[in-house]
Amino acid sequence: MKKFLLVLMLAAGFAASAHASGGGHPWDKAPDRSHDLPALQNGAKLFVNYCLNCHSAAFMRFNRLKDIGLTEQQIKENLLFTTEKVGETMKAAIDPRQAKEWFGANPPDLTVIARSRAAQGKGTGADYLYTYLRTFYPDDTKATGWNNLAFPNIAMPHALWELQGMRTPIFDTQAGHGQESHAIKGWKQLSAGTMTPEQYDQAVGDLVGYLQWMAEPAQNTRVRIGFGVMAFLLLLIFSTWRLNAAYWKDIK
Repeated sequence: MKKFLLVLMLAAGFAASAHASGGGHPWDKAPDRSHDLPALQNGAKLFVNYCLNCHSAAFMRFNRLKDIGLTEQQIKENLLFTTEKVGETMKAAIDPRQAKEWFGANPPDLTVIARSRAAQGKGTGADYLYTYLRTFYPDDTKATGWNNLAFPNIAMPHALWELQGMRTPIFDTQAGHGQESHAIKGWKQLSAGTMTPEQYDQAVGDLVGYLQWMAEPAQNTRVRIGFGVMAFLLLLIFSTWRLNAAYWKDIK
């Protein structure tokens, strides 16, 4: 329990620093993939192949992926890269000491990142993640060679750049009240990725959907049970009302 609270606090701190340094960049609306099992499975594949190299998911076990339609054999054959047992948690492949040396800090655990990311009136944690993963651009002044519009001066490189390719933002500079403001008006593609822009947005949507599911795997079950309970209560109220009417109909 103490470990869970510590990771939640670290993730929340990471999220808060992201918002503080975000510069007010608007967040795009993330697609809802919470009930799309093929999308969640693709998101899990992307997470294991691209995120789990540096980020762990200490409170998610590989065998829990059976809840999104994967068999134990599929998990073993396609997703077990950092462990040999399907019942173990998702551990990062990178050595924490090396991560701290390379990035200045150990990358945060991502188990609950979609829930801990404070929206603060701009959208959901999923919206932030969806925007964040689509707004990297090359920056030679940074140690990793990358920067991000949603999280300026980030220490993390663009892990999905081979899929998206390299592109740079085009800013519209406007002067007002003695100050200059810079608003992004588009992107210039510098080199092509293995995916088209539409395919990349689809893939990021799947990945964010998986991060949402991983943060609360029982969410869909909870919502389904909630609707069932509400339907039962409505039926009970209707039945009680009709019984009451039938009981008192002959009494004047």
